[in-house]
Amino acid sequence: MAGESDRIARAGDYVLGLMNDKDRERAERDLEIDPAFRDAVVRLAERMHVFDRAGPADGEKRWKQITQRIADLPQMRTSGLSDARSPTVIRSLPQRPHGIGLHTLGGRRGFGLAVGLIVAFALGYLAGKF
Repeated sequence: MAGESDRIARAGDYVLGLMNDKDRERAERDLEIDPAFRDAVVRLAERMHVFDRAGPADGEKRWKQITQRIADLPQMRTSGLSDARSPTVIRSLPQRPHGIGLHTLGGRRGFGLAVGLIVAFALGYLAGKF
């Protein structure tokens, strides 16, 4: 049995007309016998019908309409798609980060530490063999 995400993807392909003849015929047969697939197709078709309300439009106008509808979603407010700019939360760090942690081990100290660890592990390995 197909999962929900597979069913939605297949319904999307059917609604958008991306199926070949064999897959389309199978999808139409499944529309008659599979209520979950039928519901998925109906839901997607209703969502896609929103874009048909404006009537025929060129590609650029249609794309602006789609991006505007996406930008109006609450979770997209900080994505930069809408015209309104969100306020910057962090402008700059008041002080430099402390020199603590592995990210600070660069240059000679990092190389010396790496060589020291390799030697320590090699000696431990050799001591364990004998």
